[in-house]
Amino acid sequence: MTSSQSQPTLSANYTSTGNASFTIHHPLTAPPSSTTVENKIASLAELRRSIIVLQNQINQELTARMEEDQARNSSATKANGVKKIIDDEKEEENYGEEVQDEEQQ
Repeated sequence: MTSSQSQPTLSANYTSTGNASFTIHHPLTAPPSSTTVENKIASLAELRRSIIVLQNQINQELTARMEEDQARNSSATKANGVKKIIDDEKEEENYGEEVQDEEQQ
């Protein structure tokens, strides 16, 4: 690898108006100069492993933000004297997306 080339990196950026942003970088091995089938398979296998690692890190970060949101909402709900039942599975499934209320049509 020459000095003009940089190491390839798998990256993910998260921005939000209500939560702290984060960026995750996962360095990759430079693709082999040889384009044999074996080298391509090895390179793609490493990329797949890196994607799984990156996805796990993203999931950890988003779970932490979801828990922060739930704690913040719980505090606000208690302060208003209103009890709200939260379906955790539904919250996790739709986290970060705007979801139309099912009762609205």
